[in-house]
Amino acid sequence: MTGQAPDHDGTAVHIGGPADFVRRFNVSRETLERLATYERLLKQWQKAVNLVAPSTLDDVWHRHFADSAQLAAHLPPSARRLADLGSGAGFPGLVLAILAADPAWPGGPLVVTSVESDQRKAAFQREVARTVDIPVEILSTRIEASATVARIRSVDVVTARALARLSRLFELMLPVAGPETSLLLLKGRGGEDEVAEAAAKYAFECVMHASLTEPEARVLVIRRLAALD
Repeated sequence: MTGQAPDHDGTAVHIGGPADFVRRFNVSRETLERLATYERLLKQWQKAVNLVAPSTLDDVWHRHFADSAQLAAHLPPSARRLADLGSGAGFPGLVLAILAADPAWPGGPLVVTSVESDQRKAAFQREVARTVDIPVEILSTRIEASATVARIRSVDVVTARALARLSRLFELMLPVAGPETSLLLLKGRGGEDEVAEAAAKYAFECVMHASLTEPEARVLVIRRLAALD
């Protein structure tokens, strides 16, 4: 299925470029062209705006595109609205929006809202969305602002990547997450410790998956988030 990474044995793979990405995620030529345009714009804008770590620029398809795309396999089939918090240069939100725009996308329409308070990064995201022609709402506001919360309250899915420790993420997400909202979080080394730490303040269901792209990283799939009394 388009955008869905096959089950894997926990061994990370390397996505060296477009050909590897197609083999792993089975996307159309149109989607591949959109991602190639995204890569080109990222490298252009990086010269003036610090969008990503410079050391990752030669490995965009693996470090950013594949890392983001692996979340598609964990989206609930009924998901229609997704909010990506603190998305920086658009990861994972814009990548998921590009995958969902593929004619072969297995789910229904996915409306993506990206929240990024850095005006320059938000401007970059708007340029990508405009150039590749995907419908993404980009809010250049703080996540905790009341207007932001009102705009994205009770979405089906909330995503975040390299934004904050889990307990802080839960604090930010709780106002916008309904009882059936899925939280899809990309975590590096220490994810297990963050889950244990957050359990002291919050009740939640958590399933931890091995990352497709990094041996020690994890994909956390969290539901039924609630603050403990």
